[in-house]
Amino acid sequence: MSTLAAQPINTSRLDLLPLHVEHAEEMAAVLSDPALHTFIGGTPDAPQALRSRYQRMTAGSPDPAVSWLNWVIRLRDESCLTGTVQATVSPSGHGPIAEIAWVVGTPWQGRGIATEAAQGLVDWLGRQPVHTVIAHIHPEHRASAAVATAAGLTPTDEWHEGEIRWHRSISR
Repeated sequence: MSTLAAQPINTSRLDLLPLHVEHAEEMAAVLSDPALHTFIGGTPDAPQALRSRYQRMTAGSPDPAVSWLNWVIRLRDESCLTGTVQATVSPSGHGPIAEIAWVVGTPWQGRGIATEAAQGLVDWLGRQPVHTVIAHIHPEHRASAAVATAAGLTPTDEWHEGEIRWHRSISR
């Protein structure tokens, strides 16, 4: 499997832009609500800490067989960043697998942004050499479960670190 690179993805309202270190300042404000960490743990990063994290993320995986793909979500009409989506693509016995995640800042939640971004990401992954899409969702996080469902993933009986594994096979 060759390494994949994040490319711009456009949906009806959103631009998913490949992550750059320069996004850290605006994203620190977008992700500043401690409530965003209810299900994922941790606390909001200050701009400099987020900048350091983005530097590591944009440098790519130390494993050449793994692709770290990260995007910021830009709401086109308001010309502002609203969150992130990501995919880690790794080899597996059945072909490349993508583990995806998303987060949308509190002020933009409830507007379908996460759903539209996740659908755009999964559609894009479907045009890549990816055979399976996985997400791990806290069992009490109904909003993320709804996003996963809208993106065509279904829950499995498998658990990973207290979260339910969701799955979608991409048919060719």
